[in-house]
Amino acid sequence: MEILVADDERVMREALARVLGGEGYSVRTASGGDAALAEFRRRRPDLVLLDVMMPGKGGFDACREIRREDPDVPVLFLTAKDGDETELAGLGLGADDFVSKSASERVLLARIALALRRRNPDGGGSPFRFGRWAVDPRALSMESGGESAALSVREVEMLRLFASHPGEVFSRDFLLTRFWGVDFDGTDGALSMAIARLRGKLGADGRGIRGVRGGGYAYRPGLRDVCAG
Repeated sequence: MEILVADDERVMREALARVLGGEGYSVRTASGGDAALAEFRRRRPDLVLLDVMMPGKGGFDACREIRREDPDVPVLFLTAKDGDETELAGLGLGADDFVSKSASERVLLARIALALRRRNPDGGGSPFRFGRWAVDPRALSMESGGESAALSVREVEMLRLFASHPGEVFSRDFLLTRFWGVDFDGTDGALSMAIARLRGKLGADGRGIRGVRGGGYAYRPGLRDVCAG
């Protein structure tokens, strides 16, 4: 899924792009409201993250125009100003939620996942298991023995692929094309980072996702880690 981020502070844009990209989202950025609208019209994102206070066309004005053109795309506001009046004004324009700039990465990612689920409540496919984990695509999360972890859409689909094809080797090129798209212009280091992050969330079960000589990955669970697709 693709997220459009609009913020007039370059450092903030880069930080958000890094966090969201690390969770498997594709990210486009804009330095203001006018640039955000131009990017929105060029290609519709799956979610828009707008800074409230920007020079020129601010977040509220941009949201108003976005809602005229698309009443369904999730819109979240980033704000450094706390207060009911600000939130009520944004919600009145059709925003889905507000996130404080001081909020943790986990809170931001949870709010984004929630907004995406609201807009697509039946999406994501059926639940499945990966090792000891019960994966819930709708909730973008997995649980095991009272422990839970949030997942990105890309991570869910990676787990589904590996779980349904245990032992099969997938090349790096295949995985990059499948999960980043044919137009991806980054390096295959993005795949290595994504796999490392996913292994970290899986804990012991992450060891089942193994690098294969020749440049690929396979899910090779141990006898106690057999999964059901």
